Amino acid sequence: MEIPVEIESHGVELPPSVRESLAEHVNELETRYGRILKCRVAVTGPGQKHRTGGLYDIRIHLTLPEGRQITVDRLDHGDERYSDLQFAINDAFKRARRQVQDEARKMQGATKHHEPQPTGTVQRIDHRGEFGFIAAADGREVYFHRNSVVGGKFEDLELGTRVTFAEEPGREGDQASTVKPMGKHALR
Repeated sequence: MEIPVEIESHGVELPPSVRESLAEHVNELETRYGRILKCRVAVTGPGQKHRTGGLYDIRIHLTLPEGRQITVDRLDHGDERYSDLQFAINDAFKRARRQVQDEARKMQGATKHHEPQPTGTVQRIDHRGEFGFIAAADGREVYFHRNSVVGGKFEDLELGTRVTFAEEPGREGDQASTVKPMGKHALR
């Protein structure tokens, strides 16, 4: 870490062993997930906050590359386990670990980005041939079969019905699967 861990204490004297424990937690975060530019940990002792009574409050603020910030400051005011300083520290760093892991994935591009489901309008339909075509939002025409209509209500589809669909490769090009009517035209 570029700057040493800033440790603040309010209403409690932190022995050197606790300060070392805090620094070890931060080093473990940095070792597992990458560079931490700055870290501030604030420990508030029991009785310093009238709402928490005899519970410790641990707040962690981390600065990561690319201007990313992580703040852990939630305390379960009804959980008596926070009356144990080491439990409060471990729990706060467990939450910080999850958030740093999520940020590391984002920075590495490993998070899943869900594309919106394509939408379109039923453009042509052949009830005897049991198929139809959807005019996709991007202007393409996408084939669908009666078995692709959710709920088995192919016969109830009309021209102009707005639908969402999943697209997959077929023998003669892309085709729609999981065709689902939208809005007021949705089939029941």
